[in-house]
Amino acid sequence: MDKLLLFSFLSFPEDKSTYIPAVIELIIVVALCGLALMAIKRLSKKQELKTKELEERILRERQQNAQNQ
Repeated sequence: MDKLLLFSFLSFPEDKSTYIPAVIELIIVVALCGLALMAIKRLSKKQELKTKELEERILRERQQNAQNQ
């Protein structure tokens, strides 16, 4: 009985063309999510390279300071 009450709001239309806008919107949203993911990965890669460069520079400076002392 409880399951009947929970699923009473579900309805499946006879005319399946009403699904077309939802499918189009789903495709657009998935494509935008993919683009956002690619942009985030690209930005992350740039930040990783900058961090490695900074780390190498700091290590070189520490080695030079250790040799000078």
